[in-house]
Amino acid sequence: MFNIYPDLEPIFPLWLQISISAAWVLLIIFIAWLVSRFTTSEPEIIRKIVHIGTGHVIVIAWLLDIPAVVGIAASIVASIITLISYILPILPGINSVGRQSLGTFFYAVSIGVLVAIFWDLQQPEYAAIGILTMAWGDGLAALIGKRFGKHKYQVFNANKSWEGSLTVTLVTFLICAMILLITQGNVWQIWLISILVAIFATALETISVLGIDNLTVPIGSAILAYSLVQMINFL
Repeated sequence: MFNIYPDLEPIFPLWLQISISAAWVLLIIFIAWLVSRFTTSEPEIIRKIVHIGTGHVIVIAWLLDIPAVVGIAASIVASIITLISYILPILPGINSVGRQSLGTFFYAVSIGVLVAIFWDLQQPEYAAIGILTMAWGDGLAALIGKRFGKHKYQVFNANKSWEGSLTVTLVTFLICAMILLITQGNVWQIWLISILVAIFATALETISVLGIDNLTVPIGSAILAYSLVQMINFL
């Protein structure tokens, strides 16, 4: 298993790793509840707080070297809770966060899939690229597109804006470049790879229906970034 400290045992015991991860998710949900309860923010703002905030659990899992089985199990539990929430009013204090959409279900599934793939390859940074691309790219695109999106276009009956799509491209580029610079070093190919991943992620987000982009964007971005890096290393 990948460890950012290869010569050392994991910094924290397993129970503490799980506790830290769970505490982070609960903190984000609590912050969303506070904003919902004590401000007049729109439901979309509340939802994006959770969408963006919970995505960082993948970084915590990476840095703490949490075992893959824990991440996969957490993904399964979150997926089940999401499905149940379509029927029962789970966490009524933050009901404004959720939408009757498969998007949140796909989001939880994508985390489990990426952990299963890239923890096994000992390359968890690519899982982080995928999830953070979804968290920040899609999250900010929705907010910016709604507020500043003046130039609209439509794909598969879904209304998009060029401002929102450009946000996905820019955010994905920055996330991919930052993580690859840290893990691969400052080589010129990293910038090209980041551009290609950003364009690909934007295309996947644009053609999404029924929230499927919460699955295709993180998995597609992560796999493309990994494949391109392997290609340049092979050359």
